[in-house]
Amino acid sequence: MHSTNSSKASIGGISRDRIAALRTSEANTFRKARPKSQAKVGNGLPGFFGGVPMHWMTDWPTPFPILVESAKGAAITDIDGNRLDDFCLGDTGSMFGHSPPPVARAIRRQARRGLTYMLPSEDALAIGPLLQERFGLPFWQIATTATDANRFALRVARAITGREKILVFNGCYHGSVDETMVRLVDGKAVNRPGLAGEFRDLTRMAKVIEFNDVAALQAALKDKDVACVIAEPVLTNSCMVLPDPGFHDALRKLTRAAGTLLLIDETHTITTGPGGYTRKFGLQPDLFVLGKPIAGGVPASVWGMSDEVASRYADYNRTKEPGYSGMGTTLSANPLQFAAMRATLEEVMTQENYARMDRLALRLDAGLTGVIDRYNLPWHVARVGARVEFICAPGPLRNGAEAETAHAPELEAAVHVALVNQGVLIAPFHNMMLISPATTGAQVNRLITAFATVAVRLTA
Repeated sequence: MHSTNSSKASIGGISRDRIAALRTSEANTFRKARPKSQAKVGNGLPGFFGGVPMHWMTDWPTPFPILVESAKGAAITDIDGNRLDDFCLGDTGSMFGHSPPPVARAIRRQARRGLTYMLPSEDALAIGPLLQERFGLPFWQIATTATDANRFALRVARAITGREKILVFNGCYHGSVDETMVRLVDGKAVNRPGLAGEFRDLTRMAKVIEFNDVAALQAALKDKDVACVIAEPVLTNSCMVLPDPGFHDALRKLTRAAGTLLLIDETHTITTGPGGYTRKFGLQPDLFVLGKPIAGGVPASVWGMSDEVASRYADYNRTKEPGYSGMGTTLSANPLQFAAMRATLEEVMTQENYARMDRLALRLDAGLTGVIDRYNLPWHVARVGARVEFICAPGPLRNGAEAETAHAPELEAAVHVALVNQGVLIAPFHNMMLISPATTGAQVNRLITAFATVAVRLTA
């Protein structure tokens, strides 16, 4: 079981002084290897607030952002000619590799036919049946981001149940859906810290409980005022938390008993298999969301409904006051999305590719665990399919509170930059690594070797 990650003198079992020394030396190495990048972006990208096109680019632990020249397969090359084995893969957006050839061909073909026109293309005829077959739900809609898809699905849930509240799990991630931006502090639901310009009490619309806590779930649903539980099958966006045996069965049973809908957000757990965690483990959601990787890197998302939800929503639409639903964006369901999505579903998200990804993820899991054991680090490795994460604390973790305590930003930042200097890129905000169909065994071996080198420097 997880215990406190850090003390005043150490973080994750490593002294703060050693971590600081590693971070400083690796930052210097990073700068020396990137003189062109430092000259161009070391003081920020011109014209952008904060020096970056998107604010979270400043959260990378490197001294300045890596300025990418090109990316192909499972590798990135920066403008200084440094090649990185890419295990971040756009933090899931490119989890099937950069520009998979079938997707690149589809984009080129569609670019000659027009990019958006608020009408379906012939690719749309194929996509509906593909989604039905792949994920098991009969009715689908297209959006542009998982945030949009989650928001729209929650609107449907509230519309057909007549209930206002939703329920989320502490430590969850569902994009920037407002009412999911809550957390538990000393057992009390509060707004997450750091929300820019948020003056509302988001807990008025949402209940929040710990993942894997069946008793808390039962208590939260007993008043039958929750429209929908929105859940990742595995908590993924900080330190990974796997479900306890039987948790998902209890979640489905209790939501049904309370007349509460269940939305499964597979945006990160699609690493599990071609049909996601839902298909592999027989989950039975009322609503389903998948974003980021569904179109091979082209912004797109999908959300699906069960027969019952679709029927109730159709009934609602027949009786509601006419007017704009507040659901949808002009660029959603455009033909470029259709083309890229069809290529991804038919030619990239194949059983063969997933089998290869899973084999290499198993190798990575075993290799990292071996290093942790060899150097007696109080860390552990968690995995969901092709998604692997080393966590700088004992495990396994059982809920969001433990995941937050296990997070070790100073240590993780030092490790991240040290890995970059050995030619390996992992996710910047947590120690997540993705295996793509393009990832090679040699790349996995290099990552394990680089991780061992960092472990030596932290423990010797």
